[in-house]
Amino acid sequence: MGDMRDRLIIGLDLPTVEQAREAVSRIGDAGTFYKVGYQLGYAPGGFDFVKELVDGGKKVFFDLKLHDIGNTVEAGARAISRLGVTLLTVHAYPQTMRAAMAGKAGSSLKILAVTVLTSYDEADLVEAGYAAGSPAALVARRAAQGRDIGVDGIVCAATEAADVKAILGPDRLIVTPGIRPAGAEAGDQKRIVTPAEALRLGATHLVVARPIVGAADPRRAAEAIVDEMAGVS
Repeated sequence: MGDMRDRLIIGLDLPTVEQAREAVSRIGDAGTFYKVGYQLGYAPGGFDFVKELVDGGKKVFFDLKLHDIGNTVEAGARAISRLGVTLLTVHAYPQTMRAAMAGKAGSSLKILAVTVLTSYDEADLVEAGYAAGSPAALVARRAAQGRDIGVDGIVCAATEAADVKAILGPDRLIVTPGIRPAGAEAGDQKRIVTPAEALRLGATHLVVARPIVGAADPRRAAEAIVDEMAGVS
């Protein structure tokens, strides 16, 4: 169970450190890996809480999606590497990925490139100014660029995981948000699958937030997902 727990990243999509700390306490040893994003990371005490999780033996996926001029991204990645977090996201633009890889050099931090947000569909991409085409096509292009630059993994929808794995090869991470257990509401995600489906499609790590932290019994919810993941051959 321990190894499979390390493949479930629990999203602490909560507004305050106090609520996040309570959620971690209620989940207990059913959770070993947590995602901290904008909402919690930029809340008062957010960065200190990240360090608290690390010092408490938890792994942290710092989902900051860095994207700026190269020097700024490089400096940011270097600073974040000193926190001891396991994963950091950047947007999958070549200059940004190169800068992040330079910034994390010499540390254990792994850089994940975000290809296309799971809340985007083709209409959203067209509205944003991209030429007409499927999200999967853009994911594939950015995954290939990330592979060539040497990033440690890719964030993509589980529905694209098999194609991304074929591009990246077997040794890179494929982290998939938009995971919903059977019967859970989709929320604002447009490209979602169940935990078992995501693993079968090639995901190495799954990000699950509301179905766990919003559950009446978060520990039991996390355990149920881990059990489902463990049942995938």
